[in-house]
Amino acid sequence: MKIAVAGEGGRISEHFGHCEGFMVYEVEECGVVNKEFIQSPGHRPGFLPEFLKNLGVDVVISGGMGETAQQLFAQNGVQVIVGVRGDYDDAVKQYLKGELKSSGSICREHQHEGHCYE
Repeated sequence: MKIAVAGEGGRISEHFGHCEGFMVYEVEECGVVNKEFIQSPGHRPGFLPEFLKNLGVDVVISGGMGETAQQLFAQNGVQVIVGVRGDYDDAVKQYLKGELKSSGSICREHQHEGHCYE
C-alpha cells in the first residue's frame, strides 16, 4: 500500500492542490518500509489525482481538498482523508492504527482562509 500526504513547509498542507509536494509512504504488513518526498508537478484541475494514481497511491491525506479532486480519487478507488493537521509521520501512524478519520469537508474557496479543515 502507498499513502501520500500533501505537504507544505514540512507539515500537512492546508490545501491539496496547492501543496509543495507529497510525502509518499510505502507500507507493508510490518509497517512503513520506505518514504520519499515527491515535488508537486503543479496544480492543474484534475491532474494531481491522476499523477498520484500513476504512482500507485492508495490513500491520500490532506488538510483540505476540492470536490473535483475528491471525486476523481473516489472514481479510481483511492481513499481520501481530509481535515488533518500536523506532522506527516504522526498522521500515517494514526491511519495505520485505524485512528485517523476524515472530516469529509470539501474546500470550495482557494484563498487559504483556514476553512479547509472544517
